[in-house]
Amino acid sequence: MEIADCLKETPPYLFAEIDKRKAELAAQGVDVISLGIGDPDIPTPEHIVDAMAEAIRKPSNHQYPDYAGSPAYRKAAATYMKNRFGVDVDPDTEVLGLIGSKEGIAHTHTAFVNPGDYVLAPAIGYPVYSGGAKLQNGLVYYMHMGEDNAWLADFASTPDDIADAAKIMFIGYPNNPTSAIANDEYFDEAIAFCKEHDLLLVHDNAYCDVCFDDYRAPSILERPGAKDVCLEFFSLSKPYNMTGWRIAFCCGNAQAVDALGTVKNNLDSGQFTAIQDAAIVALTGPQDCLDDMRAIYTRRRDAMIDALHAIGIDCEPPKATIYIWAKVPDGYTSAEFAEKLLTQAHVIVTPGSSYGPDGEGYIRISLTTPDDRLMEAVRRIKETM
Repeated sequence: MEIADCLKETPPYLFAEIDKRKAELAAQGVDVISLGIGDPDIPTPEHIVDAMAEAIRKPSNHQYPDYAGSPAYRKAAATYMKNRFGVDVDPDTEVLGLIGSKEGIAHTHTAFVNPGDYVLAPAIGYPVYSGGAKLQNGLVYYMHMGEDNAWLADFASTPDDIADAAKIMFIGYPNNPTSAIANDEYFDEAIAFCKEHDLLLVHDNAYCDVCFDDYRAPSILERPGAKDVCLEFFSLSKPYNMTGWRIAFCCGNAQAVDALGTVKNNLDSGQFTAIQDAAIVALTGPQDCLDDMRAIYTRRRDAMIDALHAIGIDCEPPKATIYIWAKVPDGYTSAEFAEKLLTQAHVIVTPGSSYGPDGEGYIRISLTTPDDRLMEAVRRIKETM
């Protein structure tokens, strides 16, 4: 048999490879500390688990779910958007339930990208932005990101012929992996650019509720004219510690929602309704758990920044996300330094180059590890250096 050409050119998925390396070392009896994957170690809040326990016993939930997400779940998502951002979305036409935002982002390519079409992706970003395009035999143009432009994807410098041949532009703030944040002016410029070039603007807002120091991340749908071109993705994975539950939603432009929904109708049958019922409780129930989560990550962020500075690693305290974006010491590439830490310190970090061409020279460190293991990881890194 022969696999598709697009699959031959698709590299192994970054986080699957990290899991594989960790498992190999663990099988040898090595104590590995993983700071590589943003998978919260904090349990899902109890009231959400209780809601799931109740919902799973309902016989009506044992049947096929609604393809677009249950009406109640889509209404809860719309309520969240109104309460959190002051944004009105129609739960029937402008909201779509997802089996995690990764699935939705990947299927957005299927809905819009033909072979040979361009996708504009950040030169440092979530691998699915570019990977999904390549699986559709699309082309990727990487928009520059760097410290020189505060890690904001530079869409304005995209050549006109490429912008006109593109179908989607991806951005995401608060940003994974750099933890950068964007202001209203940047969003307004992105919206205007996509209107000018007839692009779907996809904003990945998975970390909007993981914010520190009184910073409050916005929705791009708050901006004037955003619904004309924007589809925004939200995930319950990080704010409610629900990575394994695989539940998310997107909202915005009704035509884009309908197109993505058509793809999903043909490729999946929706998420288990009991999980959607629990997600309703997460989105509309008590939000104290968010404050507790932010307090934990703030403590870990501050401790890690101090510890990393003490051993000579240059990094800035993030205003949001669960990551620290740190410079690699002189004399190493991102991959070389990550490999050194893995083989000598038995600490996993992700090389910045894995997130795109402008990520070279940096590593991403995740805060989703208990405090004592974070400090042990720093101790090991110091000894290795």
